[in-house]
Amino acid sequence: MKQSLQFRLGQQLTMTPQLQQAIRLLQLSTSDLRQEIQEALDSNLMLENTEEVECLNGSGHLRSMDATLETAGVAADSEQEIQPESMPIPDELPVDVEWTDHYDSDLPSRGARAQATNEIDIFARHSKAPTLRDHLHWQLNLSRLDAASLAIATAIVDAINEDGYFTATPEELLATFDAVDLTPEEIEIILHRVQSLDPPGVGARDLRECLLIQLRHLPEGTRMRGPAIEVCDRYFEALAKNDMEQIRRALRLSARAMDEITDLIRSLHPRPGTLIADLEPQYLVPDVIVRKRKTAWVVELNPETAPKLRVNPDYAKLVRRADRSQDNQCLKSHLQEARWFINSLASRNDTVLKVASKIVELQRDFLEYGEEAMKPMVLRDVAEALELHESTISRVTTNKYMGTPRGTFEFKYFFSSHLSTDSGGECSSTAVRACIRKLVAVEDPHHPLSDNKIATVLAEQGIKVARRTVAKYREGMGVPSSNERRRPG
Repeated sequence: MKQSLQFRLGQQLTMTPQLQQAIRLLQLSTSDLRQEIQEALDSNLMLENTEEVECLNGSGHLRSMDATLETAGVAADSEQEIQPESMPIPDELPVDVEWTDHYDSDLPSRGARAQATNEIDIFARHSKAPTLRDHLHWQLNLSRLDAASLAIATAIVDAINEDGYFTATPEELLATFDAVDLTPEEIEIILHRVQSLDPPGVGARDLRECLLIQLRHLPEGTRMRGPAIEVCDRYFEALAKNDMEQIRRALRLSARAMDEITDLIRSLHPRPGTLIADLEPQYLVPDVIVRKRKTAWVVELNPETAPKLRVNPDYAKLVRRADRSQDNQCLKSHLQEARWFINSLASRNDTVLKVASKIVELQRDFLEYGEEAMKPMVLRDVAEALELHESTISRVTTNKYMGTPRGTFEFKYFFSSHLSTDSGGECSSTAVRACIRKLVAVEDPHHPLSDNKIATVLAEQGIKVARRTVAKYREGMGVPSSNERRRPG
């Protein structure tokens, strides 16, 4: 085989670490971005939060490096003037206390910083959200039960799931106690005692018993309380099948009375345990804020989504040294990473703002008139308008939220499929869902609209949609079928 040299000219796309970082930051949600920024602040000594530095400087808890060097040679007799808040340290402290009980750390807490700047920080203290079992145990401790009954009630509460239902049987509870004289009847009595606790309906063994407990908790003067109890007790199977006509004939009730009973039963909660929060509420923080100023819609970045970062100027000065020591090389590496991170963060904010502004521009009618005016739009429409790739638009619209006067929506909410109209135009699926919801809201409850009838009404409005499409949209919105929506009359 003869050896030879050949030259080839080609192009190859290589993702640099800076590009990889920018793409990763672009697809992060607000909560993930905050975590990423906090990790960068913890790992990179060159990065610092501008707002925290200004707050600490304003409260007198942080001095710059130059000021520290200048005051290092001050005589000891002027130390009290430099630190007016210092306290004399005693020779000994009690052995059963800690240092933090008497003296604060160098860096103030978030609540202390807010107090120093005359602001009230409502998030300075966080308390654990109560669980359903905590709520029930608290009520049991206030009840006048003897030790044996309290132990049984505690075991019953521990067997209640998150929805508020009792999942064990009296026989299963008997196996957990050593008492020989304990009977299932006694456990049943204590179970009824637990079922009298708040929220009403807790401790029930099935949906029927849950509804009955809630109805019996209502005041005796509540209208249709007695007939509603009889319906849930004797005709629960017909109620589950929504066969109101059978119940009405069996109880010899009028259509109006049957409607009142149905409304009362529907006002009850099928899962009472969920009324007691067992998780801390997670609030959506919009990435952008949309406001209307005169006749124009203005899109702005939410300043609460990410803190303002900068390079520490004092540490940056140390990098100017010309030596090649290991410490200086470490500082240079941290400085370069900090600048990359700040530039990637600025690029992310700029891209999010561009995409949000284009969405608002294309969906102006939605902001003006509501869901029925939503225009059909896909990722390609925004990508072509901004001269970006569809994958970039997809990353931007994932887990990003927009705060508008009509509510907070995910960016993807404004993208929907196209449906043709008789006029030759196009209608979005979101607008069709809004029309279906509007038709169902104003229909006759005794003669609800079928999916075929809804499709016919939409066709009369110029919107071509099949019956199966109407059924798919209706089920996606959680709207029952016409048979389930029908009221006896």
